[in-house]
Amino acid sequence: MTDYTNPGNMEEKDSRGLLSGQKRFAVFAVMFCLAAFILLVKYGMLMLASPEPEPAYPSRQLIERGAITDRNGRILALQTRLANISAWRPEITDLDAFCRDLAPVLGYSPGDIRERIEASPSDFIYLRKQVDQSTIQKIEQMRAEKRIRGVGIEPIMGRIYPEKRLAGQIIGFVGDGNNGLAGIEYAMEEELMGAGSQVVLTIDTNVQYILEGIARRTMAENQAEAVMFLAMDPRTGEILGSASLPDFDPNNIRASDEQSRMDRPAIWAYEPGSVFKVFSLASLMDAGAITDQTVFVCDGHYERVTSRGERIIINCLAAHGPVTAREIIVYSCNAGANYAADRMGTQGFADSLRNLGFGIRTGAGNPGETAGFLRPADRWSDRSKPTIAMGQEISVSALQMLQATTAIANDGVLVPPRIVSRIVSADGKTSRTFDAGPSRRVFKAETSRTLRSYMEDVTSAIGTGWRANVEDLSLAIKTGTAQITDPRTGAYSSTDFIASCIALLPADAPSLVLYLVIVKPQGEYLAGRVAAPPIREAAEALVDYLGIPRGRNPQVEHSGSVVLPQNRIPVIESTIPDFTGYSKRQLLPLILRDDLSIEISGDGWVRRQDPPPGTPFTEGMIITLELE
Repeated sequence: MTDYTNPGNMEEKDSRGLLSGQKRFAVFAVMFCLAAFILLVKYGMLMLASPEPEPAYPSRQLIERGAITDRNGRILALQTRLANISAWRPEITDLDAFCRDLAPVLGYSPGDIRERIEASPSDFIYLRKQVDQSTIQKIEQMRAEKRIRGVGIEPIMGRIYPEKRLAGQIIGFVGDGNNGLAGIEYAMEEELMGAGSQVVLTIDTNVQYILEGIARRTMAENQAEAVMFLAMDPRTGEILGSASLPDFDPNNIRASDEQSRMDRPAIWAYEPGSVFKVFSLASLMDAGAITDQTVFVCDGHYERVTSRGERIIINCLAAHGPVTAREIIVYSCNAGANYAADRMGTQGFADSLRNLGFGIRTGAGNPGETAGFLRPADRWSDRSKPTIAMGQEISVSALQMLQATTAIANDGVLVPPRIVSRIVSADGKTSRTFDAGPSRRVFKAETSRTLRSYMEDVTSAIGTGWRANVEDLSLAIKTGTAQITDPRTGAYSSTDFIASCIALLPADAPSLVLYLVIVKPQGEYLAGRVAAPPIREAAEALVDYLGIPRGRNPQVEHSGSVVLPQNRIPVIESTIPDFTGYSKRQLLPLILRDDLSIEISGDGWVRRQDPPPGTPFTEGMIITLELE
């Protein structure tokens, strides 16, 4: 039996328990110290390590925006990398030096930068947005050399427009977020930004350049408020060029105003004047209301008394005497057009004009396009029909005028205009073509041919458009001089006019339509004198460029088989060869040579060279080649 009262045994147990507790305490202490040591080491490593710099701006995905090109692939709008430049006030130790050093790089004065920083309620201030790579590199170099502190660079995607002002209103522009705000940039936002697709326009930059050059001279010579000059292929509805002045450079939006950014051919509505007589008479003749032989008498004005006893008088420029439809167009006789309109019912006349697209948007591609103004027939007054027949009491857009003209050009078939040709997906495949709408017949073929023959006579010595006449080329012309309403009085101004001229060429089978509108020319304002000459100038230039047949540039029939010569490579040995007919691509091997310099101007094929063929070759020689 165990003796639990034995004092010896009790002491032995207490001793073993005490030793066991001390061991546990020692183990715990060692483990605690080890853990503390590990924590201290890690903390020390964190303290000694260089902190990773936080990005100055949250990272963002830079989305590629598709390009905009002309019909030949020439780039009109292109994606590029830009940056927003900012200031972070806590890091700026010397504000005077900061402003002084940064001002010339950003194109501001030191005072402008100081004012912007001091006026900001936040420590973060944007100094300039959408700067180019050159500016970015200069600031990066200043930061690398530690010459400036507190300036941030925020990478963004932006837009550049290589052709600058060319077709600026059509192309449009983007905002700070690289989203389209106007023109094609806005209208095709989903394709350009959403899918990164390329938008191909119907515009030909060479045609556009010619039109803008003539429009600019016309505007200056006439001290006009604005000028529109358009070219279209009536067979397809493709707008080849659309000049609108005043204009702007989409690379520098802040230097523009609302008027210069306006795509007038699509957005601006105006009374067309006597050019509209073409569509009025076509409508009347097609409906059988008048014929080619119907005669009206113009004694200098149109006069009619309504059933309510109201006397309506509309003046004409002259007393033209007896006139048929042909003379109404050739002389631009107001009274004849007024009397002719009386032969047709109001509703039928209104329906015919609406069928030509007046009072309805064309859908050519501009989302801000105007529908113009054509009042419903039940709201016409007794003088509305004769007034509309000569191009007043109706408002149109330049695009609507082009659209209606296709019905005259295409033997009665109307083709809607379009400015976008096709959409090319990001992988390079054509996603879809862009159509403004289906073609439709609006006149009999004979009606349109008859009107074109009238318009061809307008270029004769007795016609109002003889100044538009081009040697060895047939043109169908109509001029128009429209009054402008004075907003202060509500009546027509006695000093402000719109001079316009429309041309179809060649007259027998038109492949080009030109339409010029001069807004508020100063001094001379009659369209036959101020609008017809620029039409002739444009026709001379575009006929040759587009290959339209004429007397000195006839089209030749052939079998349809063409033998292409083998690609020639120019070789220079002891003398300079004849480079005539070489393309720029064929000249590439010469450009890469180190023993001579090639200077090339123009596009196309070599037409002139200096020095001439046969000149002895010497090392380091400069050869100048002019291409056309």
